[in-house]
Amino acid sequence: MPIELSDDLPAELVPLAWLVGTWAGAGVLGYPTMDGDIQVGQEIEFRHDGRPFLEHSCRTWELDGDGSRVRPLAGESGFWRVGPPEGDGRALEVLLTHPTGVAEIYVGTVEGPRISLRTDVVARTATAEEHNAAGRMYGLVEGDLLWVMEKAALGQPMTPHVSARLKRVPRT
Repeated sequence: MPIELSDDLPAELVPLAWLVGTWAGAGVLGYPTMDGDIQVGQEIEFRHDGRPFLEHSCRTWELDGDGSRVRPLAGESGFWRVGPPEGDGRALEVLLTHPTGVAEIYVGTVEGPRISLRTDVVARTATAEEHNAAGRMYGLVEGDLLWVMEKAALGQPMTPHVSARLKRVPRT
């Protein structure tokens, strides 16, 4: 599916134009503190309203062996902002909040259809589990959005946590 630039896409967001839209698919979630990996379904939406940032929302749920939804697992929402040129790409700032009481500020770069991010700040509420750092990578591969997250939490060093392959959902 080709990338479509909307007339109201701010020039600052052109490096992220390939992300705009809704993506859905499946992946795997695991961590050393869990009893094995689980299959997950996921939907991520990147949208804009003409201002120079993307809005991000993501929902993740557990899947059973048949690929049916079992229960919700996670959600996040936030904003993506493109900064000045940096090396072969552009600087990127991502602010994400989670209903578990965690807020993350990521910094990184977008270089063509590849995004690399690392947390600059992680803030937690008094009731949130320990969460110290995270990294993410997003890429456009064969028309699909592939992404992976690693994190340092619950006494564990930076360790892979979740990955997924998502397909663009056609606009209706």
